[in-house]
Amino acid sequence: MKHFTSIHDVADLKQLLKEAFEIKKNPYALEHLGKHKTACLLFFNSSLRTRLSTQKAAMNLGMNCIVFDINEEGWKIETEYGVIMDGDKAEHIKEAAGVIGRYADVIGIRSFASLKDKQKDYSEHVISQFIQYAGVPIFSMEAATGHPLQSFADVITIEEYKKKERPKVVLTWAPHPKALPQAVPNSFIEWTVAADYEVVVTHPKGYELDAKFMKGAKLEYNQQKAFEGADFIYAKNWSSYTEYGQILSKDRAWTVDSAKMALTNDAKFMHCLPVRRNMIVTDEVIDSPNSIVVQEAENRVYSAQTVIKKLLGQ
Repeated sequence: MKHFTSIHDVADLKQLLKEAFEIKKNPYALEHLGKHKTACLLFFNSSLRTRLSTQKAAMNLGMNCIVFDINEEGWKIETEYGVIMDGDKAEHIKEAAGVIGRYADVIGIRSFASLKDKQKDYSEHVISQFIQYAGVPIFSMEAATGHPLQSFADVITIEEYKKKERPKVVLTWAPHPKALPQAVPNSFIEWTVAADYEVVVTHPKGYELDAKFMKGAKLEYNQQKAFEGADFIYAKNWSSYTEYGQILSKDRAWTVDSAKMALTNDAKFMHCLPVRRNMIVTDEVIDSPNSIVVQEAENRVYSAQTVIKKLLGQ
């Protein structure tokens, strides 16, 4: 694995899952791999699970780990070319990527979508330049259009809890007070389709995702119908892709509650966290025995550790 930005960087998902479960059984078995190696985790946006889980993953492999918040600890970075840098941005991404690549053996990048310029966001303007200029393996800790470490952890979790070979997995839109990117739903669909689950996506009209991420998934606008017989419910908000970055609805009728969960096949409830309680999901559902959001978050360590191991050439 040269870089890790999506499911398309994975040669064999079944093998990758096998390696993840081996790591989970014994997280410190490969700590010799990272001796005298450094991981730099570069954050353009805030984080809790991604920062802590990825740092722990690198440390489990015996690596030194540098965590750097660009906005709080570094110079503001210019990402465009041909501009006169006479404003508040003192460093260009080309030099920044090249320098960090001299300090680290692998670099993790977290850079969200702006939700203002669809073309720039969907070109992965930031992480693609790090891949071009850093000279070392790059992995995504959430980019503009995808969150593959999260989705890998989601699939690990489904594999642990599924009761049949091909479970029905439903991704449902839910209301949120802020405009959020499409990164998590885009990745979740790609990874669960690649895992050969029955994947159903449900959302209000106007929240259709980029068609290239919907391949292999079924779209159902009726949320209750989508929930029928589901084995896993994954709730997530995203802003409009067609009316890019816009909030078209805050309809609380889409909140995941006990009545909707009763339509499922005793489904497990999943969410990437952080979650807006009683907007995305009711207290009753997220606090129920069928909620596996904490277990899902724990698996972020093992998804990251497996990927970093592969990037180290193992």
